[in-house]
Amino acid sequence: MSSPFAARACLAGAMCIVGSSVAVGKSVALSMPIHLALGLRFLVACALALPLLRLLEGGLPQLRLRHWGLLFLQTFCGVFLFNVLLLLGLLRTDAASAGVLTGTTPAWIAFLALIFLKERPGKRGTLGILLALAGTMRIAALNAGNGGESSLTGDLFVLGAVIGEAVFLLLRKALPASLSALAASTAVSCIGLAQFLGPAAWQAASFDFATLGLGQWLLLLYYGGAVSVLAYVLWFYGVARVPAATAGVYSGLMPVSALFFSWAFLDEPLGWGHVLGCICVLGGIALLTAPARRRSATGGLRAEC
Repeated sequence: MSSPFAARACLAGAMCIVGSSVAVGKSVALSMPIHLALGLRFLVACALALPLLRLLEGGLPQLRLRHWGLLFLQTFCGVFLFNVLLLLGLLRTDAASAGVLTGTTPAWIAFLALIFLKERPGKRGTLGILLALAGTMRIAALNAGNGGESSLTGDLFVLGAVIGEAVFLLLRKALPASLSALAASTAVSCIGLAQFLGPAAWQAASFDFATLGLGQWLLLLYYGGAVSVLAYVLWFYGVARVPAATAGVYSGLMPVSALFFSWAFLDEPLGWGHVLGCICVLGGIALLTAPARRRSATGGLRAEC
C-alpha cells in the first residue's frame, strides 16, 4: 500500500469512527453524567493504549516541555472541550443534526490552516471543500425541515465542539514528526484522563453503577477503545503525511458516518436527501484527493500524487 493511499485510508477510517461516536455519545450521555462517562472512556483508552505502547515502543516518548504543552493544549481543545460541548449539545439536539454540524469541520480546518499555516488549497481543493460543505448544509436543511428536536443552544454547543476539534486536528502539525501515531494517541488519552479525573470522581461518588446494563458497558468499551485509541492512531498517522486542507476534507465523513449510525442505532430518519448530501461530501473528498495532472516535457499529461 503506497504511503499517500495509506494516509488517506487512515484519515477516512478515523473520521468514520469519530462519526459513530456521535450516536454512541448520545446513548452514553443519557445513561450517566457527562464527566463520569468521559472519565471512564479515557480510563478504558489508557488501559488499552499504555500496555500496547510499552510492548511496541518501550513506553511514552521523551519530549521537550514545549511539546508536552502543545499536547496538553491539543487535548484540552479536541478532547476535553470537544467531548464536553458535544455531549452537552447532544442532550439538547438530535444526533443527526449534531453529526451534520460536525461536517463544517473541513471549512474550519481550511480556514485555520490558511491563517496559521499559510496553506492554500488551490482551485480544485477549494471546490472540494465547497462541495463537502454543500452536502453538509443540504443535510442540515433536511433536518431542520423535518422538524427535528434541534435547539439553538444545542447547536451552539456542537459548533463550539467542532471548532475545538479543528484546533485539535491541526495542532498535530506542530508536534515532532518523529512522534509516532500510537505514542501521540496514548499521550492524548493519558492527558485526557487527567483532565477529566477530578469531575469524574466527584460524579462517580453519587452515581449508582448498578443502573448500567451490559449494553452501556460495551458502548463504553467501544467509546474508549475504538474512538479514543484506534481513531486517534489512524488520524495521527494520516495527518502527518498530507496537507492540512486535505486532511480537513476527510472530516466531512463525520456527518456521513453520524447519519448512518443515528439511523441504524437511534432510529432517526434518513431519506434520499440525506443520501444526496452524503454524495456531495464524498465528491468533495474525491476532488481534493484525486491525483493532480500536469503536462510533461513532451506535451502529454501525466498524473502525480
